[in-house]
Amino acid sequence: QVQLVESGGGLVQTGGSLVLSCAASGIDLSSSYMSWDRQAPGKPRELVATMISRGMTNYANSVKGRFTISRDNAKNTAYLQMNSLKFEDTAVYYCHARNWGYDYWGQGTQVTVSS
Repeated sequence: QVQLVESGGGLVQTGGSLVLSCAASGIDLSSSYMSWDRQAPGKPRELVATMISRGMTNYANSVKGRFTISRDNAKNTAYLQMNSLKFEDTAVYYCHARNWGYDYWGQGTQVTVSS
């Protein structure tokens, strides 16, 4: 059974930092496509950052240079390092993995950036 458990969300000031974690079980993240997505109230879900199984990454323009997606293969855990947070980064953030044609999602974790 695949499970993605997210943690690390919270309330931060503008300019602050947070690290989101996504602990995976039942799936090997090192062989998976991974992404972090976010959804703000009243807005569609937005792709924030991606990583393919070999480690290449891509980022939405809105977070490029501020966010970093990474993976610890030994811990089978993905991370999203978020720096220089802005008010518009406020959203529920979701960990996503795709493996063998199936998509799996974490429960989401709230990130709130105060102005």
